[in-house]
Amino acid sequence: MPPTDASTDAGTGSTAAGADCTDTLDLRLPDDLAALLAEGERPVGTVRDDLLDGVGAWGPTTTGAGVFQLVPVRLERDLPVISRWMNDPAVAAFWELSGPDAVTEAHLRTQLDGDGRSVPCLGVLDGMPMSYWEIYRADLDPLARYYPSRPHDTGIHLLIGGVANRGRGLGTSLLKAVADLVLDHRPACARVVAEPDLRNTPSVSAFLSAGFRFSAEVDLPDKRAALMVRDRALRAVL
Repeated sequence: MPPTDASTDAGTGSTAAGADCTDTLDLRLPDDLAALLAEGERPVGTVRDDLLDGVGAWGPTTTGAGVFQLVPVRLERDLPVISRWMNDPAVAAFWELSGPDAVTEAHLRTQLDGDGRSVPCLGVLDGMPMSYWEIYRADLDPLARYYPSRPHDTGIHLLIGGVANRGRGLGTSLLKAVADLVLDHRPACARVVAEPDLRNTPSVSAFLSAGFRFSAEVDLPDKRAALMVRDRALRAVL
């Protein structure tokens, strides 16, 4: 079970990550990432994400905020910015990954060196890396011990990096877009799930606004969580 709750829109707590707006505004798209987006290539290091039906090949989607794409993390390219986001006090209390880059690197390596049941990604909006995502097989995760999981349940964690992108509904828009990507590209998946900290009301609210329903309160080892579920069967009405 990933150790963090989903971080989304506004305010404080785990609703975003990034010490100030310069975290986002001073980023420049690396040449290799720009080429990847332009050419639709599958990046090196994602060949084992078959448990999630090739997240790296899902491609872009158009949202109300712009064109968005999940790009699987490459440590040599992405570690500095992800670590910086993790060191924002507003998110560190929930993600518990503050400190030197080695702390975030260890968290990422666990996924990158694993069997593909969790794929860490940058969220790129209109060519700008602005969020961090974890797309994971909830049914294969320790989380499955704490709720009635179903085969191919797919989980989401999110943090938005940078004050400028918080508090304006962006998290809601992107959560809906990513849930749709999961359901579009994972035909065996009937549900997208998330488990934000129950105290994180902006995060819970963002999931609700993105078409997730509140399913239950769940006592996890590190928090009391709100189990949020987006059902394929209710996709058209939520």
